[in-house]
Amino acid sequence: MGVEVFAVGGYGEAGGRNMTAVRVDDELVIFDCGMSLDKSLVFRKDFPKASTRELRDVKAIPDDTILRRYRSKAVAVALSHAHLDHIGAVPKLLFRYRCPVFGTRFTIELVKRDLENEERYAEEAEEVRMNLYAVEPGDEVQISRRLRLEFVPISHSIPGSVLPVLHTPYGAIVYACDFKFDDRQMIGYQPDYKRLKQLGKEGVLLLIPESLRVAEEIKTPSESVAREMVSDVLRFADEETEGIIVTTFSSHIERIQAIADTADRLGRRVVLAGRSLGKYGRVAEELGLLNLPAGARIYDKPDTIRRGLERACEEKEEYLLIVTGHQGEPGAVLTRMADDELPYRLTEQDGVIFSSSVIPSPINRSNRYKLETKLRLKGVKMFKDVHVSGHAGREDHRLLLRMLQPEFIVPAHGDPDMLAAYAELATQEGYEINTDLFLTLDGTRIELPI
Repeated sequence: MGVEVFAVGGYGEAGGRNMTAVRVDDELVIFDCGMSLDKSLVFRKDFPKASTRELRDVKAIPDDTILRRYRSKAVAVALSHAHLDHIGAVPKLLFRYRCPVFGTRFTIELVKRDLENEERYAEEAEEVRMNLYAVEPGDEVQISRRLRLEFVPISHSIPGSVLPVLHTPYGAIVYACDFKFDDRQMIGYQPDYKRLKQLGKEGVLLLIPESLRVAEEIKTPSESVAREMVSDVLRFADEETEGIIVTTFSSHIERIQAIADTADRLGRRVVLAGRSLGKYGRVAEELGLLNLPAGARIYDKPDTIRRGLERACEEKEEYLLIVTGHQGEPGAVLTRMADDELPYRLTEQDGVIFSSSVIPSPINRSNRYKLETKLRLKGVKMFKDVHVSGHAGREDHRLLLRMLQPEFIVPAHGDPDMLAAYAELATQEGYEINTDLFLTLDGTRIELPI
């Protein structure tokens, strides 16, 4: 019966709805189950209260109807990491599959939080929770008589990232969404180069890689570079400004740690403010991944955020705020500060540091432009792009290709231009479109010619 790849979500878009399924003979394995963050921002109903149909219709979650006839054949779900564009749709979709769900401990704990908050499908969410299983990097799990999952450690911009590998009678299938090669990452896993090379020698049938930054002809810098950038800019801002407000990805625990450590050295008290910062920060603290300085506070409820910012505004020079809003999201703490909705008044004496990049979508670009305009009108000093990416550049991708030597490639997680850029790289490495390299979009399937 062979091997068939289902491009469920993330094929033809950047930063959302990542979900891929692979049918091996009569068994189905699913990789990731993510949501679209920007589509969710414009959806007027609370995400936990919304139905699957409502979210699917606005393209906030994957349209998995392509898998309808195969749902009873699902034997496992493998989650690569805990970014919402990879796990955010779990409460809305995975109860349909009634199979074990595997991920590293950090990933599984964050999935549990989302399941606990689910309202529309609360009973079904409990069923999914009972099927969650935490694995360690390097673990292998027999999911059926003929199929086995392996979790190869890799570096990314969130702890607990792995490359799930599905071992089949036809060869290994490697799901590489998302990754980079960083040998100096302090929180999370180091890339297992030895195992990746060994997989290449054993025989990789298929590679499913991300495509977000493959057009950039670089090796993505280490997070250690970002640590130095953060330290340099924060020390400068400490001399030039009263209030220091930093915004970054709530899930980027290593970046948050670096910001907090620098603030502590500068003698500033650390405050984390925002719902998502609370969710990721508290789980990271519970698992010993995040160690905030003494006296640091996390405010993630509306009343505590208001009280905490009111105190910080009275003594701006004593505090460093880490807040949500790096994409200019409506309702995020930084956006509300810029709109004078919170008791921390921004002036020309304050500095805002964007330790992030803009996720490449029209909604995010628009939201960031509006936020930056409001900050400029207040005279706020801005420090932008204090950041290095967690995604592979072209040379990271080339290295992975040469280590794995896959027989076939189906690029994922990228808009059409990004997928085409991956095809350009792959053709340089000897692959041919529609022969052993297949470009596809959401809702399509590819049967491998084996």
